[in-house]
Amino acid sequence: MLRTARALAAGPCMGAVLLLSACSGGSPAEDAGSVSAPPTTSAPAGAPSLAVEVVADGLDHPWDVAQAEDGTLLLDERDGGVTAVLPDGTVQEVRADFGDLFADGETGLMGLALDPDFAGNGRFYTCQGVEDGDSASIAVISWTVTDDRTAATRVEDPLIGGIPVNEGSGRHGGCRLAFAPDGALLVGTGDNAVGSRPQDLGSLAGKVLRADPATGEALPDNPFVAPDDGAADLIYTYGHRNVQGLAVRPGTGEVYSVEHGPDRDDEVNLLRPGANFGWDPDGAGGGYDESVPMTDPEIEGAVPAVWDSGAPPIAPSGGTFLDGAEWGDYDGLLLIGALRGRHVLALRLDESGSLVEQFRIPELDGTYGRIRTVQQGTDGALYVTTDNGNGQDQLLRLTPEG
Repeated sequence: MLRTARALAAGPCMGAVLLLSACSGGSPAEDAGSVSAPPTTSAPAGAPSLAVEVVADGLDHPWDVAQAEDGTLLLDERDGGVTAVLPDGTVQEVRADFGDLFADGETGLMGLALDPDFAGNGRFYTCQGVEDGDSASIAVISWTVTDDRTAATRVEDPLIGGIPVNEGSGRHGGCRLAFAPDGALLVGTGDNAVGSRPQDLGSLAGKVLRADPATGEALPDNPFVAPDDGAADLIYTYGHRNVQGLAVRPGTGEVYSVEHGPDRDDEVNLLRPGANFGWDPDGAGGGYDESVPMTDPEIEGAVPAVWDSGAPPIAPSGGTFLDGAEWGDYDGLLLIGALRGRHVLALRLDESGSLVEQFRIPELDGTYGRIRTVQQGTDGALYVTTDNGNGQDQLLRLTPEG
């Protein structure tokens, strides 16, 4: 697989090949229906122009990216494989054993996160489909990477196991990882397109989980840690459809989830311990009704979203807050990638989490195809992975000019 590092000269010019793959590279669930977006405003008059650099290309469905304090980037690809981009720009494969990877449809090698002490212990985490004989599931696995970033070894396999998967199609596998400000490992999961799972507190599907990253065990202050309550101790929030992003708001303890809706109502949710976000496609039981609202108003206490797409959805994926004075009027924005929408949407939220305005980032509006992940790096830059398939994908780096 070709991977190179190069600068983007004279503006983006991906051409017809990328545009064709952008229309056919996703799963049916993510690409069904017309390509559209919720109503937006223009970018603020004082918005900075952004320089775009291609950090690595020749990738195939890169799913997540994370940056260490020394500038090293690690990214993974859905069908297996981890790549390192060194501080000097060298792009190299990280040898790792993915012999048991379950990759089908929307499930494969998905979320990736670096340990807060990555500089000292070289530890990182993946969330991935795994096969064990005739069965499959989703697991969080911890790894250590060598100092030269050429090989990774499993440390805890699994760290967290038993997350259900749709073995027939891989649909709604989740699975995003993030560290909360208190050091807890958060895991956003999908409902596997099984209607009963989001509201079932005995299932880890359709949830956000909260665990000790050293042991994978539930933290003692998790909301459902109680003997004989029938709930999984790891559950932090529930009633989710397919969590595709987790974003921590700088300077606060707030964590927001980014979530795929059905034929309407993609959502961004402000997480609260024990909260039910109201996805209940099972209804009276036995089905998977995708015409119902993402937040069912008939569920007592269901928490409304801070943002929803309306209809049609944009298939949001990934989320990150921009933080830094160099971003000017973009400072503090929540950015979310759009797979179906093929852009990056900026949301301005007030201190309470209420939506103030939304607009598309001009430099990423329809130019690079499907956007899987947006992530601000430790160097302050914005890193973006595309998701077009056929070896046409890229890792981009965006920085404000001037």
